[in-house]
Amino acid sequence: MSYMNLLMVIFGLIAIVAAIGTVQTFKNKEVLGFLFNFGTFAIFGAFTVATIITQGYPPSLH
Repeated sequence: MSYMNLLMVIFGLIAIVAAIGTVQTFKNKEVLGFLFNFGTFAIFGAFTVATIITQGYPPSLH
């Protein structure tokens, strides 16, 4: 298992947990928690999607 595959899995899990936290903080009307959770979801989710687009899934070993 390459390091890029491991990073993609870890960052993907972080993005999923941040998405769940975003929904929960939105329901509880917590603005600061919503902003941090949404920011985390956007950054880690974008990295995961970009890695899948550039490396493919499963990532190729160039």
